[in-house]
Amino acid sequence: MSNETTQSSTVTPFGTTKIWGKVDEIEYEGVVQGPSTQTTPLQVACLFEYVEGDIFNPPALPAELNGMVHLDSALDGLITAMRSSGQFEGRELETLHLQPPKGKISADQLLLIGLGNRNMFSVDLMIAVSRTALREALRLGVTSYSFAADIKDAGVESVPNELSERIVQGAVEAYRVQLMLQSKAMTSFKPLTKISLLAGTAFFVTAGTGILNKITEYNSLKL
Repeated sequence: MSNETTQSSTVTPFGTTKIWGKVDEIEYEGVVQGPSTQTTPLQVACLFEYVEGDIFNPPALPAELNGMVHLDSALDGLITAMRSSGQFEGRELETLHLQPPKGKISADQLLLIGLGNRNMFSVDLMIAVSRTALREALRLGVTSYSFAADIKDAGVESVPNELSERIVQGAVEAYRVQLMLQSKAMTSFKPLTKISLLAGTAFFVTAGTGILNKITEYNSLKL
């Protein structure tokens, strides 16, 4: 998760990582990092439908704190070019898979997922977005991936713990469906070992609370 908003006086240093817990043998990690500099087999980043200047102008986060601006810059403006031309519209749950040249970003692969109309955004959408991310990760054959919600980067208000709870929920639900199908010999996949949720320096602790709450809830229930 990346750069969501909350009223918090706690600033966590850039580069901080913490494993908040495990569900179904998957570790859920919090990381203070941006999507362009996170080292991972697959980086997931989320985008609303395009509005001119949406990630560059207020109420979006300032450029120095805006992970989506950094990601776009690292790719030489490709994301903005595709969005403004309609090549990637950012429609709800629309996906686009990229394999940037080595060294452009720290991730090996990039998955963009659309969030739809910003004025219609509901935090519950992140459950479906997270399900989509996990299914695509399994399809691509990675054993871990990193997730950046990038909601505040686009200037849309959000609460970090509510977002992180739903991201964990979507991942757990989607993975359990795959485990069920695997038990019936209806699918096969490489097991996931870790999902990293990105957060801004001011939002790491609050986002982590949401991750921990959801992990505790799932581990208190039978599969």
